[in-house]
Amino acid sequence: MPLIRNSHGKGHVRIMRVKRDSARHEVRELTVEVLLTGAFDASYTEGDNSSAIATDSVKNIINILARDNVGAENEEFVQIIARYFLDRYDHVSGVTVTATETKWARIAIDGAPHDHAFTLDGNGRPLVKLVATREASTLSSGILGFTFLKTTQSGWENFWTDEVTTLKPTADRMFATAMDAGWTWSSVPASYADANAAVFDAALKVFATTYSPGVQNTMYLMGEAVLAAVPEIAEISMACPNKHYLPIDLSPFGRAFDGQVFTPTDEPHGQIACTVGRG
Repeated sequence: MPLIRNSHGKGHVRIMRVKRDSARHEVRELTVEVLLTGAFDASYTEGDNSSAIATDSVKNIINILARDNVGAENEEFVQIIARYFLDRYDHVSGVTVTATETKWARIAIDGAPHDHAFTLDGNGRPLVKLVATREASTLSSGILGFTFLKTTQSGWENFWTDEVTTLKPTADRMFATAMDAGWTWSSVPASYADANAAVFDAALKVFATTYSPGVQNTMYLMGEAVLAAVPEIAEISMACPNKHYLPIDLSPFGRAFDGQVFTPTDEPHGQIACTVGRG
């Protein structure tokens, strides 16, 4: 039976590139697939893997090239990947590189785009909820999956440690979350739309402009800011799962980690929740 065609490679390689050579950081989050064609027939028909490039090696190459080209535009980056395989491996005849981008937009603070704090483009699903009887009703507004991040000014230190603790403390990490939040109205604002916009402005200003010693403290301070900004809100509840960006260890390839290349991962994630009210 003839082997008609074949390809192999690595799919769903998630890369966050952070260009941080100045105070104004640039972020590019990609999901990359690389598929190779060439003289690989024997690995299929004869079980001879001597010419097969391990898919794990394909992943390592993507990570290395991401580290070495943190500022490259996406169109440039996929060409860099393809050239690497074609230049290095004579038996590779073709490379298909597909990269989809998760877009991030800068948070505007007092009308100015922030240097290192971002929200996800096309962000969140607004919601309203009314619980009503003939005697009373409670109206709340909120957002599901409102996603934002900052590339610095966040840490996690001095936490409880014992024999099961493996996490290392850090004073500089990425902070990313997809927040579910709801706020309960105690009175009617002049404009619900304007009041809801003020909620986001107040919360994101705290997030972007203050050092975060932990998600817990930042959430509380965001809640305080919202209640100060919108007097018609009685309380606000927030749930913030950590969206982890894990440093990629490229030390086997002679490259130190310098806060520029990460693996995005959603699971498992920390889940932190709180409610802040007026007392």
